[in-house]
Formats: sequence, structure tokens, C-alpha cells
Amino acid sequence: MWDIRRRYFNDIFKEFENIDRMFDELFRAGAYRIGEPLYYGFSMRIGEEGKPEIKTWGNVDVGGIPGIGLGLHSGVREPFAEQIVDEKKNEIIITAEMPGVDKKDIKTNATENSLEIKAETKDKKYYKNIQLKAEIDPRSTKARYNNGILEIKAKLKKPRRQEGFDVKVE
Repeated sequence: MWDIRRRYFNDIFKEFENIDRMFDELFRAGAYRIGEPLYYGFSMRIGEEGKPEIKTWGNVDVGGIPGIGLGLHSGVREPFAEQIVDEKKNEIIITAEMPGVDKKDIKTNATENSLEIKAETKDKKYYKNIQLKAEIDPRSTKARYNNGILEIKAKLKKPRRQEGFDVKVE
């Protein structure tokens, strides 16, 4: 009975040691710098086919596994961004949270498959390259910025219809 309790407490202390090692690695990697805030967040949702999707954002890279690959994207913040494909309206809508900048500071570049967002002020710098869920017509892209939220809409690229002919079976 005492052996089970001892193992249980040893496991708890091992987890605390792992957390301590993770913070040591973070500080050794130089991720904490005076005057430079750290941003890290994640969102979870159930995606297609019922599979969970986890997205991260911020300026701290944890490499997907706590304690491994800790580092800082110096001075650049990755904004939280979401994309929704609206097939009824034949468009894709991308929203990105970028507080503290003016619309004149924002630059976007769209291709058929990706969207690049940049913003830079004296105090803040944002960057994100988004791989789109569907192909778009880049010329149809329109952007609007209000209260720290950037909303970008683009028309979906029309699927090519393949015309065919009936084949007579002999």
C-alpha cells in the first residue's frame, strides 16, 4: 500500500520537475526579454469529420510539445486568425485580431491559395501567412479594419466545369 502512494507522489514530483525544466529552457533560449512581451494562445474546435483542430498563435514557438523548441519570434506577433468558407455566397471570410494598429499600417497580399498579412507601427509588428481552405480569385479580395479586427473577403475561384458527351455503349 505504501509503495503505491510513494509511486503516486513520485509521479507528481516528476511532473513539477518537467515544468521547472520547461521554464529553464524558455529562459535559456532568451525568450524572456525585458520590455518585450510574450504572446501565446490556442483555440480548439471540432473540425470536419469530427476531428479536433488546435491552432496556436503568438510570438512564442513551443514546437507543438511543451518544453521542446521554445523560442521567440523577436518583436513580431502572430495574430489570431480564422477563416470561414461560405459556399452559399461563394466567398471566404478571414478575420484576424490586430489591436493597436491603424488601417494605413496594414498590408495584405493574396494569391489563389494564401493570404499574407503584415502590420507595423513604432510599438507593434504583426505577421501571418495563411494557407487558405479553398482557392480564391485574388482580384476580388476586399479588406476592412475596425476596432482591432481585420476582415478580409474574397470570392471563391469558380470550379471548372468539364463538359463531356454521352458515349454510346455497343
